[in-house]
Amino acid sequence: MEERIRNYGADILNHETYATLATYMQHGNVSVMEHSMRVAETGLRIADWMKKYNINCHERELVRGALLHDYFLYDWHETTLKYSIKNGFHGFTHARTALKNASRDYELNEIERDIIVKHMFPLNLTAVPGCREAWIVTMADKYCSLMETLTMRNGMNKRRRKRNFRNV
Repeated sequence: MEERIRNYGADILNHETYATLATYMQHGNVSVMEHSMRVAETGLRIADWMKKYNINCHERELVRGALLHDYFLYDWHETTLKYSIKNGFHGFTHARTALKNASRDYELNEIERDIIVKHMFPLNLTAVPGCREAWIVTMADKYCSLMETLTMRNGMNKRRRKRNFRNV
């Protein structure tokens, strides 16, 4: 799993701007970088399960889209921000911000763009995932967000392991 993530996402994981995601908290005490890596891993697990039923997907795009789905580059908990949680807009706006930032820093194909901009469905009802990979990342994101919020606050999950996919 980790090898596939490093293989498909080497340019992303080694980019200096991507490293800043480790400084922003996402859910509980989990950074945006950790969350994105978990979503990529969970997405690959879903894809592997689907292969058993002869349902295939583009793994490269799935991993890259998962790594960049929350590439919004700000602390959404900061109450002074226009799009903060306090103002209630982050969930509705960060996917487009992530796509804008990712398009600036990386060369993206159509599947990767679809994953990034539509991963907040069903919160964003008008942004329905348009490909299998976007549906997988959307589901993986919801699952990881739930697990992080419920079990990874204040060190509640003793088995939590940090991964470093950088310097591949």
